[in-house]
Amino acid sequence: MKFGIFMSPYHIPGKSPSVSLAHDLDIIEHMDRLGYDEAWIGEHHSGGFEIVSAPDLLIAAAAQRTSDIRFGTGVTSVPYHHPLVAAGRITLLDNITRGRFIFGAGPGALVTDAHMMGIEPNNQRRMMEEGLDAISRLIKGETVDMETDWFTLQDARLQVLPYKGREVEIAVASVRSPSGVKLAGRYGFGLLSIAATDPNGGFSFVGETWRLMEERAKESGQSVSRDNWRVMAPIHIAETKEQAYEDVRHGMVPMAKFGSTGPFAAEGMDIEQVLAATTHEEMVDNLNTSGAGVVGTPEMAIELVSRLEKQSGGFGTLLLAGSDWANQAATKKSLELFAQYVIPEFQGTSAPLLSSWDRLYSGRKAFGAEFRAAQDKAIADDAAERTTLAGAVPTS
Repeated sequence: MKFGIFMSPYHIPGKSPSVSLAHDLDIIEHMDRLGYDEAWIGEHHSGGFEIVSAPDLLIAAAAQRTSDIRFGTGVTSVPYHHPLVAAGRITLLDNITRGRFIFGAGPGALVTDAHMMGIEPNNQRRMMEEGLDAISRLIKGETVDMETDWFTLQDARLQVLPYKGREVEIAVASVRSPSGVKLAGRYGFGLLSIAATDPNGGFSFVGETWRLMEERAKESGQSVSRDNWRVMAPIHIAETKEQAYEDVRHGMVPMAKFGSTGPFAAEGMDIEQVLAATTHEEMVDNLNTSGAGVVGTPEMAIELVSRLEKQSGGFGTLLLAGSDWANQAATKKSLELFAQYVIPEFQGTSAPLLSSWDRLYSGRKAFGAEFRAAQDKAIADDAAERTTLAGAVPTS
């Protein structure tokens, strides 16, 4: 299993956007040093919390500060871009990152974004399918002629192809509806399951996701791999559960308010009434007990990832949901603890060390006796040698 982060990124309104962006880059650099595999950056144009309007620009900046971590757009809102322009930016970014780029595609999450562009929300999924079809062909080097009610391509081709002639990996976002899963299966693309831990349908849908992927792929003559399936989970950990609860006091309420405006809002529930009647501890307890996420310890994170792995039947990459729950220092500490204690459990790197230590410690008496016996023999051998040399008769 690989690990990364899905950064919208979120920042509580009222902060300096330039400082917030610097924090985002700092987090990505930190994760690169810790050995994380991927960082996904979102595109949003309204709402106040998600301030990156051009994820490819932030990725280009981050690529110059890192060496190993791969980058994905999480996601590019396809209906907002002419396919030729989008495809050109994809291949350019793939060259800038030297092949470390993944193109993540979605219809656009915020209704307020679509409203400002005069796009009818009910048309966004259709527009995404049309745009993605054109983009995927263009980045393969095809010449495309295509006309829809929102773009025209005439003898369209790219002049810059992907890095070293490789194929750019493409992944499609899926929240609650099966449309993203079916689209990914039809083209053989990867999948981003954004709502995998959502107790209101998201977690149960994870159990059906791969069956739908394989069915649609088979119908279209495509093949799909679980290695290209990314699953997202909100996780913040500290050395103690109490410390983790204190960490998220920083941003739990603002993030809950933001969550009440989107697709994860609970129906028939007013967030202001909930907050007025709920303590901070109760709010975090509810998050943990519902399975929606983890605020706690590395052991709790391991349990959540294990549940997702079992429910899904297996996936390629676990993406931590980048949020503004905690301040910068606590967020970096959480990522460090996750890399130190959670990731090894799923990559098998801690087991040999523990086995080696267990063998040494459980046999400490025998190993100690052998060591001392060897020392005693070396001392005795040295004494005997010196005695022999002292008693030797010099020859002339």
